[in-house]
This record gives sequence, C-alpha cells and structure tokens, in this order.
Amino acid sequence: MMPPIVRFAPSPTGRIHIGNARTALINFLFVTRDRGRFILRFDDTDVARSRKDYAEAIEADLEWLGIVPDAVVHQSQRFGLYDAAAAKLRAAGRLYPAYETADELERRRKRQQARGLPPIYDRAALHLTAEDRAALEAEGRRPHWRFRLDPAVMRWDDLVRGESHIDAASLSDPVLIREDGTYLYTLPSVVDDLDLSISHIIRGEDHVTNTAVQIQLFEALAGSGAAPVFGHHNLLTTASGEGLSKRSGALSIGTLREEGIEALAVAACAVLTGTSDAVHPVQSLEALAAQFDFSHVSRNQAKFDPAELKTLSARTLHQMPFEAAQARLAAFGIAGPKAEAFWHATRANLETFHDVAGWWGVVAGEIAPLIEEADFIAAARRALPAEPWDQATWGQWTNLLKTETGRKGRALFHPLRLALTGREQGPELAGLLPLIGRAKAEARLSGRAA
Repeated sequence: MMPPIVRFAPSPTGRIHIGNARTALINFLFVTRDRGRFILRFDDTDVARSRKDYAEAIEADLEWLGIVPDAVVHQSQRFGLYDAAAAKLRAAGRLYPAYETADELERRRKRQQARGLPPIYDRAALHLTAEDRAALEAEGRRPHWRFRLDPAVMRWDDLVRGESHIDAASLSDPVLIREDGTYLYTLPSVVDDLDLSISHIIRGEDHVTNTAVQIQLFEALAGSGAAPVFGHHNLLTTASGEGLSKRSGALSIGTLREEGIEALAVAACAVLTGTSDAVHPVQSLEALAAQFDFSHVSRNQAKFDPAELKTLSARTLHQMPFEAAQARLAAFGIAGPKAEAFWHATRANLETFHDVAGWWGVVAGEIAPLIEEADFIAAARRALPAEPWDQATWGQWTNLLKTETGRKGRALFHPLRLALTGREQGPELAGLLPLIGRAKAEARLSGRAA
C-alpha cells in the first residue's frame, strides 16, 4: 500500500481551538504512524473574511503542537483548477443554473413541509428553457449553480463509524457556485483532494452528511472509485455539550499556550477525550500515534473539561525527562552541572513550566529567609553537616536535629523550609538542599538574605 496522504483544511478566519486541533492531530498521528504526508490546506476562497495573520497564527499553533506540514496550499491561489472542474461538470450536464432567491426557496420549503413532503429542492430550474433563463437574467437575476445528484444510495466504509450510507435522493442538489460567481466549500475541496492525491479524509462527524455529495463529485470529476477513504470522528464539546467556536477565544491554541499549558497535554487531551482510552500524559506525539486507534473512538460526544487539561498539563511536566526539558530550562538560564538535578528535584511541584524560574531563584538566587523559632534555627545552623552534600544530607541533618531537640514532623521540618526557601510549601528538601549549598543554607539560617 502507498503511504497515506491527509489534509487539514482550516479557514483562516480566526484562531484554531482545541476542537480544530483534535482533527489536525488525528490526521497527523495517522500519517506519523504510517509514514505518510500531512498537507495544510487553507480554505481561503472567502477573500473578504480570510486573513494572512490568521493563516500565520494557525501555522504557528500547529508547529507548537508538534505538527510541521509536508506542504502548505492556499485555495485562493488555485481558482483555475476550480474553474476547469466547473466547466467539466457543466459539459456533463451535472452543473445547472438556478435562479430562485433565498426567500422563494424558503417559501417553497415551508409549502413542502406543510404537505408532509421532505423539504428538498424540487429541481424546478432543470425545466427552464433558454428563453426562461434569458427572461430571468433580463430582470437582473444571476444564477447560482447546483450539482445534479444521481438518486443513488452512496456507501462507504468509515474509519470510525464502519459501514455507512446516505440516500442521495433525500438530499437537495447542492449549490456549488454562488450568484456572484464565488465558490462554496464543496467543489474546491473535492478538486484539491483529487489534485493533491489525498488518500484519507479524516474530519469531524458534522461532515458526515456532506459525504454522499462529495463521493458523487469525486466520481463525476475522476471516475468510479475516485473517492478517498473517509473517517468521521466525534467532536469535542464543552462539559455541558455545547460546540466549540472560534468566537470563544478561551480554548484557542494560542490562549492555552499563553496560559502555560503543555503542548503534549493539549495533544493527549484533544485526541484521547471521547475514546475508550483514559486521558493520560504522553512523552511524544510518536508515543501518542502508537496508541491511537480509530476503533477506540466513541460515537458519543467527546466532552472536554478545561480543568482536566490543566491537571494533565501538570502531570505531563511531572513525568517529563530532563532531555525533553533541557533546552527549555536553558532559555530560563538554567544550565550547567546543577540543571538535571534541579529538574528532577522540582518537576513534581510545577503547575506550568514557567514555575521553574521561581524555584531556580530559590536554589541559585537570593531570597529573604523567614525565621520562626530562632533558637531552633540557630541549633540547626550549628548542626549543618560539612560538604560535600548529596540527597542523603537532608536525612542525616534532620535525624541529628530530631535527636538533639526531640522535634518531629511539622515542628521539625516547617521552620527549616521557611528559613531555607522562604516558602510554605515546595519540592522535597532532600533534593533542594544540595542545590542550595552549605554557604547559602548557613546564611539563610542566620537570617541573612542569600
């Protein structure tokens, strides 16, 4: 089998959110596992609403998630292909002009519903003569163009939903070209899928109803069997079941990034929510790709909980190996012989990666110690072991203090934490103490900023 080729096709009319990321990631994981190609296709035929800065932001968001496309395509640069396809459909009698206004169509639908008939287009435009069309255009009307569907049951084996079918006789002939000559989504999408040799169309289940139309378009343009494999996954919704929208910026990838959410947490949450697999931290997209299985995707809504994402982000950090964090630590000036020990000492206490800056300040910077129970802290200073220090030093020191003072539990540990870190809580001091070092520890136990 040839390696698969997939596409992710956002409209650059806003920032992508975690629901869009679900589709992009599922496509990317599929081709990552099977060594295929991922094409980013901007559906920007709506020139008035599409913006270059949104397209650039989408590429940046995908890169942050770990998705680097093999090719980037803009539909706004491909109108010649769509014009040629439309001409081919007209010549074959599959694309025909219709002149009804939106109000006329709505009145017609209501009459059909009142008679108990399905509210589909009645194909009245097919019965217009050349003289009828000329008269309508003389009135100032301009046609929109509809694709004439064959009244057949269209079947496909869906990657997620299994054997699927839609009776095309139950559908209205779709409008492919507006009165002003601009294209709706359907024709450019199919033309591009053919031109780019897309082998699998993996998208949200809100596109299921489009599939019968698109299969017929594939066959009308390229012959029987030309349609790719389809897969329709469930959609991420809010906890209350509402759909996600570009208008709500709270769950945009850009906002999540600014909040310090880990990219791998976004990926795991976006992909595993709504499957039979538990949402859990992953260490790479390759690992997530190896785990993902279309057969595990539920037919029910995939309800997304932002609180779960924050928790997952922290858990991702807690399990992150030093090799994955090293370059990011260096960006905070955390490098050198202490960096790896620092990471292992502090990662379990991080909520976001930015928290490392504060803890690096505790071990390598200057803090104002908090001295409670001065007599005990003075005794602790006198009992400080000689260097070199390692992770066993904390236990040796506190055991000695326990014997000398009779203190234990919080009464023993809490005053030491306040003096050494200036904080009520934090990482295990067995890991921090060797990083702080004896000179700083002695100064802080003396009440001096160090």
